[in-house]
Amino acid sequence: MSFFEHWHIENRLHYVQDVTLGENASQVRSGAAPQALAALRNALLGVLRQHGYANIAAALRHFAWSPGAALRLLGLCPL
Repeated sequence: MSFFEHWHIENRLHYVQDVTLGENASQVRSGAAPQALAALRNALLGVLRQHGYANIAAALRHFAWSPGAALRLLGLCPL
């Protein structure tokens, strides 16, 4: 892995998980809950990126203001 590939992964995945999704601030530390929440965060990133969202923070703000759009994105609510 080259130097630039390392930083691409760091900026695209770890920074988003740590800062945007607040993984480092999470106080969940017991049992299987930390791994379950990490899996949910990874799934969220995958769904958002699969639907073309490059700016995860902006996507989170959008869906916070329109939860119906989030449900439609997941196919849980009729159009």
